Amino acid sequence: MTTTSGRPADDALLPAVPPAEPDPAPAPVRTVAMSPARRGVQLVLGLLVFGASMAMMLHANQGAMPWSVLDQGIVGRTGLAYGWVVLGISILVMLAWIPLRQRPGIGTVANIILLSLVIDPALWLLEVLLPDPALAPSIGLALGGIVLNGLGTAAYVGARLGPGPRDGLMTGAVRLTGWPVWLVKTAIEVTVVVVGVLLGGTFGWATVAFALGVGPVVQVGVRWFAPSGLVARG
Repeated sequence: MTTTSGRPADDALLPAVPPAEPDPAPAPVRTVAMSPARRGVQLVLGLLVFGASMAMMLHANQGAMPWSVLDQGIVGRTGLAYGWVVLGISILVMLAWIPLRQRPGIGTVANIILLSLVIDPALWLLEVLLPDPALAPSIGLALGGIVLNGLGTAAYVGARLGPGPRDGLMTGAVRLTGWPVWLVKTAIEVTVVVVGVLLGGTFGWATVAFALGVGPVVQVGVRWFAPSGLVARG
C-alpha cells in the first residue's frame, strides 16, 4: 500500500508477524485405576493403622483425637471396653445417616467392625510394651499417632469402598446444609470434644495438634494411596 505522496506506507516496510499460536491445552489429569484386590487390602490395612493410631493417642494421655475424647468419656462413665463404645457410637452415627440419605458401602461396614476389634488389643499391647510412659515417649506416641492416623485415613478412604460412619455424617451434613466442609467438620468435632470432656475425656495439646496436623498428612498420603483420587469422578 502507498500513501498519497507515492511513498510506501510505513506498515509495508515492517516484517510480517506470524499470527500468535493458541496456548496449548492443559494436560489432562491422569488417574491410575486400582485393582479390586489392592483396594480391599488397602482398605483393611488402612483401618488397622487407623485403629492403632487411636490407641497410641489414648495411651499417650496427651489429648485424644476428637471422637476418641468422646469414646474415652463414655468408657470412664460406663466401664465398658473401648471396642464396645466405638461400636455403639458408630451404630448411632449410622442412624443419623438416614435423614441425610447417606448410603453405606463395604468400607463403612469394615470401618465399624475393624475399629471396634482393633482398639482394645492395641491398647493392651501398648500397656505391655510401654506401661506408664514418661513425657518424652508420650509425646512420641501422640505425634506418631497423628501421622499414622493421617496415612491410615488416606489409605482407607483412598480405596473408595465407602466412608466411615463419622466421615459420612460430615459429607451428608455438607450436602444437606450447603455449608463448607471445614465449617461442618469443625462444628461436629467441637461438639463431640465438648461432650467428651464433660464426660471425663482427655483434651490436651495433642487434640489441637491432631486437628491442625492430620489434614496435611492425609494430603501427602493421598499421593501414594489414592492414585484415582478420593472421590469417584462422573
